[in-house]
This record gives sequence, C-alpha cells and structure tokens, in this order.
Amino acid sequence: MAKTNHWTGSKKYVCDPNLAQSFHMARVLGMPLLIEGEPGTGKTELAIQYATDQKLDMFTYPVGSKSNVEQFVARFDHVKYLRDSQIEVLNTQREEKGLDSKLSTGGRSTEQLSDYIIKGPAAQAFSAPNSVLLIDEIDKAPREFPNDLLYALSHRKFIMPESGDVIEVSEENMPAIIITSNREQELPTAFKGRCIYHYIHFPEQDTMREIILKHHPKIEKEVTQAAMNIFYHLRDLGLERAPTTREILNWLKYMQQFATKDALAKMGDLDGIGALIKTQTDLEKIQKHILRNPDDFKKRSLSN
Repeated sequence: MAKTNHWTGSKKYVCDPNLAQSFHMARVLGMPLLIEGEPGTGKTELAIQYATDQKLDMFTYPVGSKSNVEQFVARFDHVKYLRDSQIEVLNTQREEKGLDSKLSTGGRSTEQLSDYIIKGPAAQAFSAPNSVLLIDEIDKAPREFPNDLLYALSHRKFIMPESGDVIEVSEENMPAIIITSNREQELPTAFKGRCIYHYIHFPEQDTMREIILKHHPKIEKEVTQAAMNIFYHLRDLGLERAPTTREILNWLKYMQQFATKDALAKMGDLDGIGALIKTQTDLEKIQKHILRNPDDFKKRSLSN
C-alpha cells in the first residue's frame, strides 16, 4: 500500500501546513496533487524532497511543448520488433542449412509483444505503487496533453500499446502524483477536477528565514537578514522577473565564502547580482534606481 502518512517536511524542505494537508489529502484519496505558483517557490522540490526523505522511487516527466501521452506512458519499439523479426527469419534459414549458430535477439520474442514496450515514467510509476511521479510544468504542454490524461486519472490505469496489456492500481495503491504548473496557460477545467489543488504563495520573511536555515544551517544571522532585506526590496521594485527562493539560496551559497563583514559589504554593492537578476531590463532598472538612491542597498545590508 502506498504511504499515506501526514508528511510535514524534512531537513531540507519547509512544507507549510496547508500544503502538507493538501498533499496528505491527495495521497489518501489516490488523486494527483496539482500545485500552482510562481517559479522558484518549491513546487518541484516537494516531490524530490518527499521521495528522498521517505526513500521512495521517483519517476519524473518534464513537460515540454511537444509532450504527448505516448512519451509519458509507453511506446512500442517498432524498429526493434522489425529487426528481431528479420533475425528470426534468418535463424530459420540458417537452421534449414544445418547451421547450429543463431543470431541473438537478446532474449526477446516477436510472439511476446510486451518485450518491445518501452515504459515511460507513468507506466513505471503505476507499476510501483509505493513511488512518486512528478509531472513537471504541465502548463507548457499542448492543450490535448492534459485532456488525454483524464482517462488514466479517472480509471487509474494505462493500456500498453500493441500488446493491450493493462497496468492498473487501486485508489489505495495509487503512486503519489505531483503535478506542477507556473500558470503559463490555463489548464482544462475537467483536468483540474481530477486533482487536489494547491496554490503556493510566495514565502513571507519568517518562512523564508526558515527555508534559508534548512539549506544553510551555519550561516550568520546578519548575513541572512541583510540578504532578505535586499531580496524583498528587489521584489518590491516591480521587476520584469522578480528573484525567487531559488535565487536567494544560490546568492547566499556564494556569499558564505566571505567573512561576515565582507559579505555584508558585498551585498550592499550587489556583488553576485547575477544570481538574483535574470534579465537585461531588470539590471538597467536597478542601475537607474541606484543612481537615484546611491546608498539604498548599502543601508539595507547593514540594517537588522
């Protein structure tokens, strides 16, 4: 039976109570958990950290603009099947000529169609109920992709191509399925109806401090506070792409190589800003802000 314990996070992941409840509900009901929110808020990390913490097998499908159900579930290897069919004909001819040696098909038989099915992450996860299946950034998929998943999500089964074999799990044994979306496009209503829904709001400062300590437990308090002062100020400047949790963690990872005073000075000078800012437009906007307020970020790096 799949794990349905109330998981509330790990040494590396802060799982807020509402997210923990939604995740628990999804696993108890045997439904996927659909998580939306802006990039860098820990949507993907939930699946990774849960699987790692619980020591579970994890299967990942990174969604793209050309994603389809065949890639996600399983495909039939027609090339290998044709090649093995030709080998079997050649072996028959060799046998008729009295030759003992045979060409190998690697133990496969063309009479056993399941030998030629290449399982995708979905079929693998459904074959291992006590596992985790991550469908990452489903909003990047063609419109028909989430619609094509409706049958499988409703009936908890996949039908293998060509062979007709069925991989099916019960509600109790459903793998923990986590689906993430950055809301680049709206998902079909029917699809969302088959999921437990949760929206991750951007962390407040207290939560962000907790997240930072999970990843950088030995970091000085002054450096943490200075980083957050600057980080949240940058987010308030109306940037094209505001820095996310991932960015402040990377910035602090870089800053930890300096002594506390040096790190604070460098933060005030926005040293390592490439870890936080990702567009030319935003860099130019920050530079203009500094021209108007030359000491703004330096003051924030020194205030507690």
